[in-house]
Amino acid sequence: MTELIAKAKMLIRRPPTDVFNAFVQPELITKFWLEGTTGPLGPAAQVQWRFMVPGATECVRVTTFNEPHRIAFTWADGGLDVDMKFSGEREGVTTISVEVRGFKSDDGADQVVNATEGFSIVLCDLKVLLETGRSASLVKDKAALIHSDRKH
Repeated sequence: MTELIAKAKMLIRRPPTDVFNAFVQPELITKFWLEGTTGPLGPAAQVQWRFMVPGATECVRVTTFNEPHRIAFTWADGGLDVDMKFSGEREGVTTISVEVRGFKSDDGADQVVNATEGFSIVLCDLKVLLETGRSASLVKDKAALIHSDRKH
């Protein structure tokens, strides 16, 4: 069977270090993606993430940390492997690509669609934040929709 992989990619007009640090530093990642985290990402770090969807949490274990080029981690609860790569082909411009693996085959296609949509929204919100200084609240608004759907 073919491995299912979710992919998202975005060009952000900021240097790779800025884009990389947005995922590493708690004070930055909570501006666009998370409600909270127990600490920064780093080599072999293990942190608890609290997402903007009420009740959604995940234990994150960093498996690769190559500043400012790559962060890979495992979501312990979901059993997914996330690989983020940051490349700067031009001065002050970063391409970030995300790949997620480890989807279960019984509902894997739905999981891939959800992960692709989720990371696309995260990268779009990060782009707006880093290029304008303000989050567009894309992740927050999607979290509100997910929470509302779960109530019904």
